[in-house]
Amino acid sequence: MVLVSGSLNHHWGVTLDGYQITFFTQQNHRHHGKPLADWLIRLAKELNLHGATLIPASEGFGHHGRIHSAHFFELADQPIEVLMAVTAEEAERLFERLRAEGVQLFYVKTPVQFGTLGGGDA
Repeated sequence: MVLVSGSLNHHWGVTLDGYQITFFTQQNHRHHGKPLADWLIRLAKELNLHGATLIPASEGFGHHGRIHSAHFFELADQPIEVLMAVTAEEAERLFERLRAEGVQLFYVKTPVQFGTLGGGDA
């Protein structure tokens, strides 16, 4: 699992409204020569989003009904999720960039509240 965290320090104790966006891809999908999931993580950082998490899965299937899975010797077909919690403005910037880049990708966009607990010294 990879977690790229942006700055929520100015939001300690504040609850924000926005979206949880989950992108679904496979290890072997690429964009600009890089694994698509890694590219999404770097894009989140570039856009100064609050954070992104890459979660490898062991098995799944998509709209074609074909099973995708991680195998002991071959991870190319391994399903991967990339999760982001973003504000409405951040979601708009993210999707504008994805459209401009011509990225083809399945996603789920769910309205959520998010924030942080505790102090900013952690």
